[in-house]
Amino acid sequence: MTSPTGQDTHGAETDFRERMAYGDYLHLEKILDAQSPLSASPDELLFIIQHQTSELWMKLAIHEISAAIAVLRADDLRPAFKMLTRVARIFEQLNSAWDVLRTMTPSEYTRFRDDLGKSSGFQSSQYRAIEFLAGNRNLAMLKPHEHRPETIARLEDILARPSLYDEALALLARNGFDIGADATRTEWRTTRPESDAVLAAWQTIYRAPETHWALYELAEKLVDFEDYFRRWRFNHVTTVERIIGLKRGTGGTAGVSYLRRMLEVELFPELWKVRTVL
Repeated sequence: MTSPTGQDTHGAETDFRERMAYGDYLHLEKILDAQSPLSASPDELLFIIQHQTSELWMKLAIHEISAAIAVLRADDLRPAFKMLTRVARIFEQLNSAWDVLRTMTPSEYTRFRDDLGKSSGFQSSQYRAIEFLAGNRNLAMLKPHEHRPETIARLEDILARPSLYDEALALLARNGFDIGADATRTEWRTTRPESDAVLAAWQTIYRAPETHWALYELAEKLVDFEDYFRRWRFNHVTTVERIIGLKRGTGGTAGVSYLRRMLEVELFPELWKVRTVL
């Protein structure tokens, strides 16, 4: 087959007047037209694209975590392992995005920072959804979304259901482990308190992984996820400090000092503490 220019196309389809093409399937016109810099700075496009691609990866993470929750509830662990592995790899991609943004210098960011107004990554509803799905349910974080009822409704729907970690603990209970008060918990909107009973259950599993292999693998998949999630948070702090130092964030937070406090938040606390007590 040859193209209109007479060149060989090696059999590839080239006439898409009545067929779906690559760009049609991916709606590339919408995606590539979604960048609207507000300043004359050439570096603002980097800032926009970095955050937009991060939001796309977070959309996939939400999809995979939600699916993992569903299969754990159904005692179907093998698909959950694949989904959680994918979530960890997604956060590896999100980590790499900071490397690109760190090529921006403080002088370059200063040229368009004021154009951002009060907008900030702190206001990402998808990031909040990921935290809520994992189990970090800080209700104060609903407030930045009060102006969007549909967003609040989506977040409230997540809060009304058990988190990923809640489902992991329910799985332990169904397998005969004593998980204390978590076994009868019915209120999901707030972050659960740490539990000595849950710690003891994970300790039993880690002391005899060959006896509890599926639960042991689940535990390690959860730790993998949080490991990459923590790295993403750490890279966020480092990138922000490298670019704006200790200035306040555009959204009104204390900037680096606020982000450093977030590093202390644990999604699956007993899984980290079990390493100390083994």
